[in-house]
Amino acid sequence: MTDDTEHLARMAAAGDEQALAQLLQRHLPAVRAFVRSHMAPQLRARESASDVVQSVCRELLTHQDRFQHPGERGFIAWLYTTARRKIQNRARDIQREKRDAGREVHDLSESTLGALGAAYARISSPSGRALREEEVARLEAAIDQLPEEQREVITLAHLAGLSRADIGVQMGRSEEAVRALLHRAKARLAILLDTGGS
Repeated sequence: MTDDTEHLARMAAAGDEQALAQLLQRHLPAVRAFVRSHMAPQLRARESASDVVQSVCRELLTHQDRFQHPGERGFIAWLYTTARRKIQNRARDIQREKRDAGREVHDLSESTLGALGAAYARISSPSGRALREEEVARLEAAIDQLPEEQREVITLAHLAGLSRADIGVQMGRSEEAVRALLHRAKARLAILLDTGGS
C-alpha cells in the first residue's frame, strides 16, 4: 500500500468522486481478471466479463456513500465483495432466463487478453509475458476445476494482490490458514495445468 493510495481511499470515503474513480482505475485489471476467473464457463459463454466489471464500477460510483471504512483495505474489501455479488447475481439471472445459445459473447479482445495475461502471469509465469488466448483458456479451465475455497484464495492473492491478512478477513480465516490453503491451491493448480485438467 502506498501513502498515495491510502490518501485516495480516505478521500473516497469522504465522498470525493474523483478519488474513487482513480482507485477503481488502479484496480481495474485485477478486478477484470478476478471477475473472469470467478465466472463459471457457462456464464463466461453468455456474459461479458467487461459488462460485469462495468456494473461493479457503476454500483460503487452510484453508492459511494456505502464506503464507510477509509483505507485501501476497506476499499478492496468493498470492491471484491461487490464483484463477487455481481457474478453470483448474473449467474442466477442466466439460470433463470435460460438465455439462447445464440446470445453467447466471446470476451477475449486484445485489451482483455492483455489485462488477463498480466494478472494471470503472476500465477503461471514469473517472466510476466503476455499469455495467448489458448493459454488463458487453459488456465481458466484449470481454475474452474479448483474447489471454491482454493479458487477464491488464488484469485484474491494473485489476481487481486491482497495480503494474506486481508485474504483472511475476506475468507474468515487466520493468516496461517490462508497460507496453508494458498499452498494447497497452487499445488493443485500446477497439477491441473501439467495434466491438462485430468
